[in-house]
Amino acid sequence: MNETEMREFAKKRLKKQADFKQYLWVWAGVSALLTVIWFMTSPGTYFWPAWAISGMGIAAFFAGLDAYGKDPKFITDEAIDAEVARIKSKNNK
Repeated sequence: MNETEMREFAKKRLKKQADFKQYLWVWAGVSALLTVIWFMTSPGTYFWPAWAISGMGIAAFFAGLDAYGKDPKFITDEAIDAEVARIKSKNNK
């Protein structure tokens, strides 16, 4: 991977991380708004906002994995060398 490709990769990753942080604020705001609506209209009854809060939480989990997790598209020379060595050792058995 040359310098230009690495910079482009880093730029995309930083954008994903910024988007994830913004999504967390949106999730918190929507959760608070729905909870207030529930409390004002039907306190003590079935907590229906849990469905939206949970759904957005699942989306946040996967967005976080995408932003901060290991990126399979970024393959290093060391990883390639390790895979070649693994294949060679497997074929020699």
